[in-house]
Formats: sequence, structure tokens, C-alpha cells
Amino acid sequence: MDESIKLEQEFDLVFKAHYSLVKNFALMLLKSGQDADDIAQDVFTRLWAKPQIWQDNPGIDKYIYAMTKHAIFDFLKHKRIERSYQQAQIEESLFNDLSPSSDALDAIYYKEIRLALQMAVEQFPERRRLIFEMSRIQGMSHLEIAEKLDISVRTVERQIYLSLVELKKIVFILFFLHFI
Repeated sequence: MDESIKLEQEFDLVFKAHYSLVKNFALMLLKSGQDADDIAQDVFTRLWAKPQIWQDNPGIDKYIYAMTKHAIFDFLKHKRIERSYQQAQIEESLFNDLSPSSDALDAIYYKEIRLALQMAVEQFPERRRLIFEMSRIQGMSHLEIAEKLDISVRTVERQIYLSLVELKKIVFILFFLHFI
């Protein structure tokens, strides 16, 4: 039998025996079918590239589990970095684009936006409003807020992110209303 066909058949056995386990493990942790599929495909793509690891290896289960665990950690780390970057972009564009202008009409427009944003913040759920004000008005760090409110830093980050997304929508709407 051709060596490459034998290799494919052996890998097919490993794949069939472990794919659903890998996918279900990823699904349990990620809560997303698409992300779980991506992780499983990544694990088996990397495994295919290293036949010396999975050929005639009775301990392959543990190795595949470790690969899956590391792939999930890498995925979550990448998502966290991506969210931080998006949040920074939202903050930068939201607050840097709203600097007062010397032109009288622009000054009025700026005041309208500030008022609309203040009104929006007042409509936030109480906890979100408190977290947002502690961060943006009082200048507290995420860690300080988390310690003071006895919540996780991740909760603080998420609430600030949701606040900024909502405020960005308002600025976007007001921007287009300005040109109508």
C-alpha cells in the first residue's frame, strides 16, 4: 500500500475518534459552535502536519486534549486583545472627535452632543452608569473600580465597553442629523 494512503487512513482513524470530543470540549468553553469548529479544525490541521506525534501513539488522547486546551487559551487571548483594541478605538474616536470648536455653530453642535451624551449616561442601568462615571469622570482605574464595587475587572471593562458602544451610536446619529 502506498505510504501516503496509509498515512491518510491512520489520520482518518484518529480524526474520527477525536474530532467530536475536541469540538464538544471547545464548545463547552467557548459557547459558540463556529468558534468550536474553528478550534477543532485548527487542532487537527496542526496534528496532520506532525504525523510522528499521532502515529502509533497510545497517549494521543492526552496530547490532543493539551493541544485543544492551548488552542482555546490562544483564541481567548486573541479575543481579549481584539476587544481591548476595539474599546480603545471607540474611546479615542468618541472623545477626541468631540473637541470644542471656535466656530459658533460648531460650539452649539458640540454642546448639543455633550447634552445628549449626558442624558444617555443618565439612562444607563445604575451599575453601568456608576462604573462609567467612576472611570471617565473620577478617573479611576478599572482595578480601583473593581475593588471598590467588589466586582471583577472584566465586569468593569465590559460595562465601560457597553457604555462607549451606546454613546458612539448616539454620536453617529447626531452626526448624520447635523447634515440633514
